[in-house]
Amino acid sequence: MNLSKVRLVVTDMDGTLLNSKHEVSAKFLKLFNKMAAHDILFVAASGRPRYSIIKKLSTIKDDIIIVSENGGLVSNKTETLLSTPLKKDKLSNIISLVNSLDHAHPVFCGKNQAYVKSSSKALLNLLTEYYPNYEFIDDAHEIDEDIYKVALFHEESSEKFIYPFIKHLKTDFKVKTSARHWVDISDNLANKGHAIKLLQDTYNISSEETMVFGDYNNDIEMLKLAYFSYAMKNAHPDVKEIARFETKTNDEYGVEHVLEMLLIEKEKVQA
Repeated sequence: MNLSKVRLVVTDMDGTLLNSKHEVSAKFLKLFNKMAAHDILFVAASGRPRYSIIKKLSTIKDDIIIVSENGGLVSNKTETLLSTPLKKDKLSNIISLVNSLDHAHPVFCGKNQAYVKSSSKALLNLLTEYYPNYEFIDDAHEIDEDIYKVALFHEESSEKFIYPFIKHLKTDFKVKTSARHWVDISDNLANKGHAIKLLQDTYNISSEETMVFGDYNNDIEMLKLAYFSYAMKNAHPDVKEIARFETKTNDEYGVEHVLEMLLIEKEKVQA
């Protein structure tokens, strides 16, 4: 295992880089500066919207690439590198289906804000964390901007109570459980794997030079693109089955633990 070859580091946010309090560690920020000194490209890849990721990584936002909305939107400091919203006609069909589901609380995710109908207290408590820019609407059919993802929230378990009723959409859409309470619907090409492949091709980086960290099913496509694919100890079983390696939990600084080893190897080569 030659970590010194790594040129691209990609990490999911919630359950991976962020701890259980949704915080980025000071330890990671110090490691990031060292990675930058070694010309390692860093990518934050999340189901979160771009503005939410920027809020978490505000001190380094101009020096990273952001893969938001599960890969639906990819951007750096100055430009949008990839944009894959849901097609308008297909979105209308999703809205009709979602309206028929009991106990599913949809969040319609635009570039700069989200749209919600539900008054679920559990959902509203989470919106400030995940989708701080949101607006209440009466009818989702009236949304006139591009929607990158429909995130369906369930107060107990999205995998158990929502996914079975929308999994048939997988023939036309990417349908992924992204956390215990969330299942996401997006365009088939709006996935983290498609986004990371674009970056690998753009920067001429191979899978052997790529390191990826993830914890949930929306990370699987990008984990498959990296030789150094790491599942968090707290990861979903499906993720652990795909990943080549495992690291500590997000609360035990699992990402930072591996990055420290990476930097040790980089420094050995330069010594």
